[in-house]
Amino acid sequence: MYNSLSYKSKQFFWLIIKLSIVIGCGYFIYTKLIENEQLAFSVFYQNLIQNNIFTIKNSLFLLLFTFLNWYLEASKWHLLISFISNYSFKSALIQSLSSLTTSLITPNRIGEYGAKAMYFEKKYRKQILGLNLVGNFYQMLITLFFGIIGFSYFVFKHNITINLTHFFSILLIGILIIISLIFLIKNFNFKGLSFEKVRNFIKKIPASLNRKVALISLLRFVVFSHQFYFLLLIFNVDISYVDAISAITSVYLIASTIPMLSLFDVVLKGSVAIWVFHFFNIEALIILSTTTLMWILNFVLPAIIGSYFVLTFKPNFTK
Repeated sequence: MYNSLSYKSKQFFWLIIKLSIVIGCGYFIYTKLIENEQLAFSVFYQNLIQNNIFTIKNSLFLLLFTFLNWYLEASKWHLLISFISNYSFKSALIQSLSSLTTSLITPNRIGEYGAKAMYFEKKYRKQILGLNLVGNFYQMLITLFFGIIGFSYFVFKHNITINLTHFFSILLIGILIIISLIFLIKNFNFKGLSFEKVRNFIKKIPASLNRKVALISLLRFVVFSHQFYFLLLIFNVDISYVDAISAITSVYLIASTIPMLSLFDVVLKGSVAIWVFHFFNIEALIILSTTTLMWILNFVLPAIIGSYFVLTFKPNFTK
């Protein structure tokens, strides 16, 4: 009888958690769309209508970009988890979408790690954390690589003066933070999960798998950066391809280096994008509309789908 009550208590506990995640995610998405101080929803909607954004052709292209983005993300995760066992692509897709829903309201999407780990047996969970770290590492590496190239071109073309005192102050703070994080990670030990164990596990991942993950990360970066470019085109923005890509990669570089609640990613990217694109004399309204649409297409829509998988998730209490 005690075991039965314990099992029901766990079921009820998980139900509360799942409902909290979905309701919280839905509430914050609604808040950011309806009560956005940067861009009123009515203004955003009117701008989309005036620019005839949702023609059949435009809608199909935008949804194709979104599909490719999340197909590649699920493929990358499928490739990674196949390293420890034989899992289906469907499982990888469900885990990717549900973890997005969970991570949307956590700083730097850290909730993604825990959400994905819960889909696996306890003996695999530490390995799942390591694999997720590898996937995110390559995505960040690609963003930094192309971002630095794009930002360098952007700075030199527009003769942007950088305050060296502020620059080196930020650089010094960044170095101190990195050193502190490395120290903490190296001395981290929680329930047998240490830096050494994670590092040793990551070392076992074959070079061929690393190359494939890096390639998929590259393709995914190409997809969402060109989705941004396509939106600029349908807003009739007068900008060359090279200038647009350098500006877009600069936006992602700056935004990705600032720790932020993922939910407010749209606000952060909007602010950064306004600053970058004002050098090309592009209206703030167009840039805010573009970043908001990018957020809706690549985060809100997948998160809504992921909500279903969060609610239907059934934890195995015997694992």
